[in-house]
Amino acid sequence: METNEIPFYEQQYTPEERELARHLIGLERAALDKWFKGDTSGYEKLWSQRSFTYFDGVATRRVEDHATITASLREIDGKLFADSYDFRAPRLQFGNDMTVLTYQLFARTSLIDMRYNCIEVFQLESDGQWRVIHSTWSFLRPMEMDFGQAKKIV
Repeated sequence: METNEIPFYEQQYTPEERELARHLIGLERAALDKWFKGDTSGYEKLWSQRSFTYFDGVATRRVEDHATITASLREIDGKLFADSYDFRAPRLQFGNDMTVLTYQLFARTSLIDMRYNCIEVFQLESDGQWRVIHSTWSFLRPMEMDFGQAKKIV
């Protein structure tokens, strides 16, 4: 890939940031790969047990901890499937021991057609692992969503 094909922000990455970007995008994609096979454990492991919050487009309040999100994940474990998904325009922004990953996610699933703007705030934890301390999945252009088409989980 020529330099002019690399987005401007990626041209500013240090070699270490490029490597970290590949690693974190890989972690996110691995969690998504499991997610769309009905297995929520990828996110359960990726999301920090020490410090975690979550906003979802269908929730009226922020999830305040890992235990609460794990209980929510249990409700959909084994029920959400998609043959494929589109992970678009991932971008990382780096800070000291923190990184923000943003991307768009599209998938036709067994429960809902997903069109999300996703934000994952990663932090390097004391065990040397990068984990998500905050996640937001917000609907892309929610005024166009038909929530009446969502299928029941149970």
